[in-house]
Amino acid sequence: MADHPIDTLFATIAARKGGDAATSYTAALLKDGAARCAKKFGEEAVEAAIAGALKDKKALASESADVLYHLLVLWAAAGVKPADVYAALAAREGRSGLAEKAARAKKR
Repeated sequence: MADHPIDTLFATIAARKGGDAATSYTAALLKDGAARCAKKFGEEAVEAAIAGALKDKKALASESADVLYHLLVLWAAAGVKPADVYAALAAREGRSGLAEKAARAKKR
């Protein structure tokens, strides 16, 4: 069975860590650190939200791809692996979103 596209993209991103920032956008982002990666992720998330609010399906699909890419770059910069996120999702499986939100509020 082939790897999930998220795993494949993450592996490509991770392989670019420490690469030539002059020839690789990914390497340049990672070189600038997690704060820069987080800023880019936020910018792309806003663009996706706007496309969604405008009900522009084509733009939303394109911006969503950008969001996913920049999220994975942020994971790589912060030392998070897809398996870490998969584990967090699995821990929430079978739980309603309202119960999950209530549990997080109690921890604060």
